Amino acid sequence: MPDLTPTDPAIPQEAPPEAAEPVLIHLGDAVRLRQPLRYLKTADPMPMLRPPDLVDPGEVGRVVEIRALELRAIRFRRGTFLINLSDLEPASPDG
Repeated sequence: MPDLTPTDPAIPQEAPPEAAEPVLIHLGDAVRLRQPLRYLKTADPMPMLRPPDLVDPGEVGRVVEIRALELRAIRFRRGTFLINLSDLEPASPDG
């Protein structure tokens, strides 16, 4: 049911949270995770869920494939995983 409470223009209203700018990440770019994930999904033909400790905090990976729905296949030291663009940030290739 919609909220029918009248709003008073004199009372400042909370602004809706702005969506983060989409990050442009292309094939071959160096990236890292923004925050630790709850699990990792392999980029195999039959993906499996793996524990998140396979990617160290701050570890730099390389984009090896662009998938649908804002997914990227990222090759890290211990495997290649499917990660959403919102969980990635650009990184310098040096680390």
